[in-house]
Amino acid sequence: MTPLLVMWSLSYPSSAVTPASLTTASVCSLQGNFEPDFQAVGDFIIGGIFPMHYRVEPPDKKFTDKPAAPQCWGFDPRSFRWAQTMRLAVEEINQSQNLLPNFTLGYKIHDSCTTPVTAQAAVLAVLNGPQKSGSLVCSAKSHVLAVVGESGSGQSIVLSRTLEPFRIPMISYFSTCSCLSNKNEFPTFFRVVPNDNYQVKAIARLLQKFGWMWVGVVLENHDYGKFALQGLIKEIKNTGVCLAYHEMIPKVYNRERVQEILNIMKQSTARVVVVFAVEGELYPLLKDYMDQNITGIQWIASEAWVTASLFTGSEFYPFLGGTIGFAIRQGAIPGLRDYLTDINPLRYPSNLLVHELWDALYGCTLYPSSNRTQASSQLPPCSGLEPLKEQHSAYLNTSSPRVAYNVYKAVYAIAHSLHNLISCKPGRGPFHNSSCADATNIQPWQLQHYLQEVSFSISGEEVNFDANGDVVPSYDVINWQRGAAGNIEFVNVGRFDGAKEAGLDLVIQEEALMWTGHQREVLVSVCSESCAPGSRKAVRRGEPLCCFDCVPCDSGKISNKTDSIDCTSCPEDYWSNAARTECIPKAIEYLSHDAMGLTLTVIAVVGACLTVAVLGVFLYHRNTPIVKVNNSELSFFILLSLTLCFLCALVFIGEPTSWSCMLRHTAFSITFSLCISCILGKTLVVLAAFTATRPGNNIMKWLGPKQQRFIISSCTFIQVIICAVWLLTAPPFPNKNTQYQRSRIILECSVGSEKAFWCVLGYIGFLAALCFILAFLARKLPGNFNEAKYITFSMLIFCAVWLAFIPAYVSSPGKFTVAVEIFAILASSFGLLLCLFAPKCYIILLKPEKNTKRHLMERLTN
Repeated sequence: MTPLLVMWSLSYPSSAVTPASLTTASVCSLQGNFEPDFQAVGDFIIGGIFPMHYRVEPPDKKFTDKPAAPQCWGFDPRSFRWAQTMRLAVEEINQSQNLLPNFTLGYKIHDSCTTPVTAQAAVLAVLNGPQKSGSLVCSAKSHVLAVVGESGSGQSIVLSRTLEPFRIPMISYFSTCSCLSNKNEFPTFFRVVPNDNYQVKAIARLLQKFGWMWVGVVLENHDYGKFALQGLIKEIKNTGVCLAYHEMIPKVYNRERVQEILNIMKQSTARVVVVFAVEGELYPLLKDYMDQNITGIQWIASEAWVTASLFTGSEFYPFLGGTIGFAIRQGAIPGLRDYLTDINPLRYPSNLLVHELWDALYGCTLYPSSNRTQASSQLPPCSGLEPLKEQHSAYLNTSSPRVAYNVYKAVYAIAHSLHNLISCKPGRGPFHNSSCADATNIQPWQLQHYLQEVSFSISGEEVNFDANGDVVPSYDVINWQRGAAGNIEFVNVGRFDGAKEAGLDLVIQEEALMWTGHQREVLVSVCSESCAPGSRKAVRRGEPLCCFDCVPCDSGKISNKTDSIDCTSCPEDYWSNAARTECIPKAIEYLSHDAMGLTLTVIAVVGACLTVAVLGVFLYHRNTPIVKVNNSELSFFILLSLTLCFLCALVFIGEPTSWSCMLRHTAFSITFSLCISCILGKTLVVLAAFTATRPGNNIMKWLGPKQQRFIISSCTFIQVIICAVWLLTAPPFPNKNTQYQRSRIILECSVGSEKAFWCVLGYIGFLAALCFILAFLARKLPGNFNEAKYITFSMLIFCAVWLAFIPAYVSSPGKFTVAVEIFAILASSFGLLLCLFAPKCYIILLKPEKNTKRHLMERLTN
């Protein structure tokens, strides 16, 4: 197939066109200047497309005259260096005795002006050739076998689609859009730079590494920027990183739109901005950014501009210093510096690009005064003999070539593929017989097949292409730091290797980093501050996931890491600490020997000792009238049982165990039953003693000592039976109560059977009530020492205490339940002791003159 760029110039209106007139009047002519910027003849021709200008000024669209050609502005010495690198590589290959011996490479290099439209015009010029044909149709054929280009992904997409119908392979040195890896759409596309899938992965790793969770994105309005944004959004999903905004730079400079973008950047709380754009697209935005004196933003640069020499001037450092980004790997190009310094206007007097290079480097012009443009008319004249100096870093920066090294690799990849194709033997090539070709008739599609299989080493690096035409992904991490002259220097501070697993792929020397504002401290860029351990994130309705509130964990739940999504419940026997950061064993609560326990213990011991003392007094004065008249045997039984009542309170203090739980309630119930039974027996005796004085009444013979012992034993034995049944069927047991107060474990004795417990208390209450009734009936019997009155008062106190105990017991929490029960035991015991024995001890010890039979019988005699 022959690529054509055709324009018919007709002398007649279309209505008058005939075949004859076409033959005589039609002239094949080239519509514009398609001369290459650089070219060299050779056996095999390769094309080169480079963005040697970074801005295009479109012509006026008046539709009344023929539009003028678009004007390219903003000469880029960096891209010019790339073009010279291609020329150097071709010349090296032509001089090599090992690579393509006996054959030479030629080239045709054109300027794309960084836009897809001019890039397409450039590639068509590469395809067609400048010569005219004398035939009816312009049919001059191009012999281009491959094209090296382009830097921008948008331009490369146009170039690849233009070349694909002719099956001409294309190797890009700087186009990173992941869309170009689609072999269905771009079957002839190759590249020596990693695609953006790996770049956005590297940027996502960088954001996570430095905790930048709230970022903005600015991108060019081309496929490169759009696909990079899609890849970044996909890569940061589920990582906690959110986009505060994403704005597109207009293709044609629009001050209002640029101002909108800058206002968004100033107003946003995101202090980190990721930029996917080439320097030509980004420069107008940054120019306005600097004019408005905006600072405090940490820039993350894509590989498209992270090493752009356009921004290395000292005036950029206050605004762009500290920028970090990923650059393609650097390599060594021997002889490049000497080759670049050898270029001057005197060697290329008609090459306008060399003239523009001098304009850019020296601020002077080589154009004669009659040929000067408006831009160059203000510049002083140049001689063309000015020496290139170190300060011309935009052009002479060969210490760490990156994009230029990619151009170098691309040319060598084409050369090695041609060498393999020419030197192949039938049946041994990667595509067998069909892949071998005559050196005089090599077709582009054959070269494409060999590019897919090529593998060679250059500068210690192995170069080959995968099934998608991509190379092994690897980046250098570049940090923009201030140089000695105040300019910006690109410092290599790390590496990203996409072939390694996550966590090992990104390595950065953090101590070597310099951040925006010439700071060593990492800038914070978050929508919400991190939630400290002990709290969880609560997403705000209608806002990104990075914007949240920190809510403290509920009691019993913890979070022991930063930015927890939820709080974790503690195990049953554990509780959260005050900070809600860890589970600690729950506080175990029971009535121990603390202040309350010691107080109750002392009271119980004092009560027991006091009872024993009363018992001692009664034993010592057992032969006195007051002891005898009060039935000394029953009094001794009552005092012994009261002593046990006081002592049984001690069983309630301390950690509950199986034995202590069973002993608590049984000892309490049996001792109190014994005590009340004795009082009941005494009440019956008192009542019988006074009623026996009536004629014909012989009731006392039924209440002798044996009968009294039987009554006491029987009443007590009933309680023993109840307790035995209780212990055999559902005995009390120690229990961990975590329901009443979840923050602590209450060790308590569960009664086992509620019915049995209340039966025990009910039986004691029955005995007390019966005793109270009988004593109440005998309260007005004569005598100076009315025992029935004291029994009535003691039972009244006893019943009042235990009636009050019931609601207090039910409502008291934790150890206070036990304390209430002990209090009831002690209060009722003291009530019985004092009411029954205090008056007698008073007479025995303090009023011995009243401790006579005469005094006791005096009132009765009267």
